[in-house]
Amino acid sequence: MSARVLITGIGSVSSIGLSIQELTDSILKSKTGVSNTTRLDSILARTLPTAQIQLSDQELKNKLSGLSPKHVYSRTALLGMLAAQEASNMAGLTSHDLISAGLVSSSSAGGMDKGEFFYEDYLKSSTKGNLKFALTHDCGDSAEQIAALLNIQHYITTISTACSSAANAMIHAARLIKSGMCDIVIAGGTDAICKFTINGFNSLMILSDEPCQPFDKNRKGLNLGEAAGYFVLESEASVKRRGAKPLAVLSGYGNACDAYHQTASSPNGEGAYLAMMQAIKVSGYAPAEIDYINAHGTGTQNNDLSESVALKRIFETLPPVSSTKAMTGHTLAAAGGIEAVMSVLAIQNGWIFPNKNFQEAIEETGIIPVTELQTNKSIKHILSNSFGFGGNNSSLLISAC
Repeated sequence: MSARVLITGIGSVSSIGLSIQELTDSILKSKTGVSNTTRLDSILARTLPTAQIQLSDQELKNKLSGLSPKHVYSRTALLGMLAAQEASNMAGLTSHDLISAGLVSSSSAGGMDKGEFFYEDYLKSSTKGNLKFALTHDCGDSAEQIAALLNIQHYITTISTACSSAANAMIHAARLIKSGMCDIVIAGGTDAICKFTINGFNSLMILSDEPCQPFDKNRKGLNLGEAAGYFVLESEASVKRRGAKPLAVLSGYGNACDAYHQTASSPNGEGAYLAMMQAIKVSGYAPAEIDYINAHGTGTQNNDLSESVALKRIFETLPPVSSTKAMTGHTLAAAGGIEAVMSVLAIQNGWIFPNKNFQEAIEETGIIPVTELQTNKSIKHILSNSFGFGGNNSSLLISAC
């Protein structure tokens, strides 16, 4: 087995917690962030359940020090900055460590929230809009803002592959470390809810008017959420040099594209199957050694059936499986990040998360997920799935040290 990629810090911001401690407290209470409460001025946001962080952009900005009062920061960037900073602090990274570290960040919506402000201002204003808002629109802006906050200079890049983005960011980071290009990489994803995303997903007719029911026979669709999840990944040499204590190991990863449809997954779960099998192969472990699967589990008809079929193809005896999206909502590019963070917490604390709102199994596969929080479990290996539009499917295998 090749040199390991170690996880030494994690950070998260979501509707169920603005920090790892708050997230942990919410998990123990099996809390959900999905509700009809909205900070977004949108007809759909007022009528459909979402998992929003109930803080204004200014309130988020106030939690970060050293930001320019004149600079425009997208909500996506602010969420990412908070989570990446927490991960860096947990890992105990110094300014010297950070300046020579890499950053692989990801987003789907980018600064579309500020792009919407720009467009509205453009239509109304004689000056044709404030270009400061437009400059945040690109997905790469949030990565640049995170890098500026932490003073990362060695390597900065952005990945945008829809809902598999954060998982792919971690895969890219692991490859940077294994190739020797970086010793330390901060990686993850961030996305905020804006009018464009909620209207776009509504046009696909995959939003539920009720709290989502992943893997349930009567599932009606997904609930959008917003979040950020980031990691500090390090080489073994860097961990030894710094005297850091690793939290877990990114032992395997896989990415595959079935290119079946622009938005839908293939009925036989081919892309999901290939991604999971690749992650298992890279890890060197056997399917039977996996203790828990943190499924993609969006609550849509297509995704849950496709993922279920793929799981049945791989596992003769299916380990405990659940989706946490009924707690956090579907956070798009951040999904792979926040769910991998939760996977690390599961390993550390011996948890298996509840698949909330489940009542009746999908007839075609009969998979019954875990429905109550389980504690005091021996969890050594977790498979965390993130499957995106266009069949861009990614799986991470996270293991105990």
